[in-house]
Amino acid sequence: MSGKVFTVGLTGGIGSGKTTIASMFAELGAYLVDTDLIAHALTAENGTAISAIENAFGSEFILSSGAMNREKMRQRVFSQPNEKKRLEAILHPLIREKTEAAAKESTGIYTIFVVPLLVESGSWKQRVSRVLVIDCSEQTQLQRVMKRNGMTPEQVLSIMQTQANRDQRLNAADDIIASEGTLDEIKLEVRRLHDKYVKLSAEAKTNNTQCL
Repeated sequence: MSGKVFTVGLTGGIGSGKTTIASMFAELGAYLVDTDLIAHALTAENGTAISAIENAFGSEFILSSGAMNREKMRQRVFSQPNEKKRLEAILHPLIREKTEAAAKESTGIYTIFVVPLLVESGSWKQRVSRVLVIDCSEQTQLQRVMKRNGMTPEQVLSIMQTQANRDQRLNAADDIIASEGTLDEIKLEVRRLHDKYVKLSAEAKTNNTQCL
C-alpha cells in the first residue's frame, strides 16, 4: 500500500484513546479504515466469517441471532492460545481483503488504518507509510477500560497481556501522540501531524505521477 499512496497505521493499547483521536483526524479530512469494525462486521449476524467459525468451533459458538458468541469465544481464545490462532486463521485473511477493498474507496486527503494489533501482526509496518502510536501509561489504560467497560482489574490486565507492551509499540512508532494531555493539547498535536501528513501525501502523489 505504502508504495502507491500515503497511508498511516494508527495503533495503541486498549484504552489508549485510538478511536477518539482517529475521529479527530477524520474531521480534518483523513479517511478512516477501522479493522476492528471490519472484524465485528465479519462476525456479526450473517457475517462472512460465521460459516467458517461454526465449522471450526461448533454451533455453540454461534448465537441464535446468527452472530458469533463473543463472550464464549473470548473465554476460549484467552484460555487456549492454539484456539486463538485457529480463529485468527479464519479472520485475518478476510480482514485483510475487506481492509484493502475499503482503502480503494478512500475519498480522504490520505488514509488512516486504525489497527489495534498493528505491532502484533508483524506485517502492517511494511504496509503503511508511517505508524502513529497513541500512547498513555498502563495505569491510565487500566483505569479507562475499567470505567468504560465495567471490567475488573484482572480482566483488563488479561487483555493487556495479549497485546504488545508500551515499549514495543513506541519502538515501532514513526509518530506519537500522548493521550494523557488536555483535549486542547491533543487537538493541537493532531492538527500538527495532519498538516505533516497532507504534505507527505502530496509528495507521494507527485512522485507517483513522475513515475508514470
